[in-house]
Amino acid sequence: MIRCPNCQHQELPGALFCSECGAQLTSVDTLTTQNLEKVNSDMLNGSAVFSSVPIPEVKIETAVVEGAEPVVSLHMIDSGRTIHLTGRSEFSLGRIAEGQPILPDVDLSEFEAYTQGVSRLHAAIKIGSQRVSIMDLGSANGTRVNGQKIVPHVDYPVKHGDVIALGKLKFQLIIHK
Repeated sequence: MIRCPNCQHQELPGALFCSECGAQLTSVDTLTTQNLEKVNSDMLNGSAVFSSVPIPEVKIETAVVEGAEPVVSLHMIDSGRTIHLTGRSEFSLGRIAEGQPILPDVDLSEFEAYTQGVSRLHAAIKIGSQRVSIMDLGSANGTRVNGQKIVPHVDYPVKHGDVIALGKLKFQLIIHK
């Protein structure tokens, strides 16, 4: 087990960030951390946004097609780039590493996924005609929706505009109906 230098919480070997306080567990030089106010809630709701970075509002004009599955895009907050998820109803998110036998559908390596704490197979987004959901796939550094950590291997419904963090890598979910 790895003990967090900031809050003393124990993490599994290989974790890069503390799942309780967000402190970086490995450092090259000196570790400087900052305590962030934590929202205490057992329920996942859309009212609390846990972000120190202002999120630009993305306006998208869409046409409503009855019975059609929504088209989902990931607006990467740090880079401003957008990844469109089309052609399937489920997408795994993660990063590619050498010798990895199972690859994610969406490779986030180009967004500094390793240093941001993204696991090789971190989360999955499921797109249905009535709802879009996300599931953490047992990642080392966890998945958060609007600042609320989600339990691994459980589907959580998400909506347009939700901010999702895979480790420290944040993106805003854009749903075109």
